[in-house]
Amino acid sequence: MGDVWKALADPTRRQILSLLRQKDMNAGEISEKFNMTKPSISNHLNILKQADLVDSEKQGQNVVYSIKTSVIEDMLSTLSNLTNRNED
Repeated sequence: MGDVWKALADPTRRQILSLLRQKDMNAGEISEKFNMTKPSISNHLNILKQADLVDSEKQGQNVVYSIKTSVIEDMLSTLSNLTNRNED
């Protein structure tokens, strides 16, 4: 889960996830939303992939990215369990 925390710690990566929540996008479409180089965006996307927060699928010459919510849901469940006290 350490990769997830690292991935979510960066505001650019959180913004990428927010974009992907709206619709699947290729790297070019994502990079148009930022004032940074395409290699920088690719690096952010690779970190998100390593954390299992995004999926990628080759479609022709493009790679299309989509958000994976299962890891975030697991993380939220873990946090919820840590904050809930049993009142036995």
